[in-house]
Amino acid sequence: MPPTDRRVQVPPNCDLTLGMVCLDKSEPGRTVWRMVADERFANPTGMVQGGFLAAFADSSMGASALTFARERKVFAANAEMKVSFLKPVPAGSTLTCTAYVLSGGNKAVFAEAEVNDADGRLVLKASSTYLLWSRDT
Repeated sequence: MPPTDRRVQVPPNCDLTLGMVCLDKSEPGRTVWRMVADERFANPTGMVQGGFLAAFADSSMGASALTFARERKVFAANAEMKVSFLKPVPAGSTLTCTAYVLSGGNKAVFAEAEVNDADGRLVLKASSTYLLWSRDT
């Protein structure tokens, strides 16, 4: 069920917790983000726990879904997500996520995200479907 409160906190608490910074949102349906993988996100071996990496991709793709809607004011909800972890990420790593909408309409979009480390190596690939609904109704 859609939220009844139509106000939106920007940036959202999840992005603040992860330390996400938007680098580019100039093209509708595409956003680029940076995050330093905080040591609080590490597992016992010093690698970033996958859920934090998935959250980084999710927030990035969700933002891309919102920019895809252009001037329409919408909420976006993740309906499903697939994540492939390709390389371990040590705590303290600087990560860049490029997220983009591959296909979409008025009610749903399909997005993908790629997370790279500071050396440009692909560490995560994700895809997701987001449901959109108007904030005006």
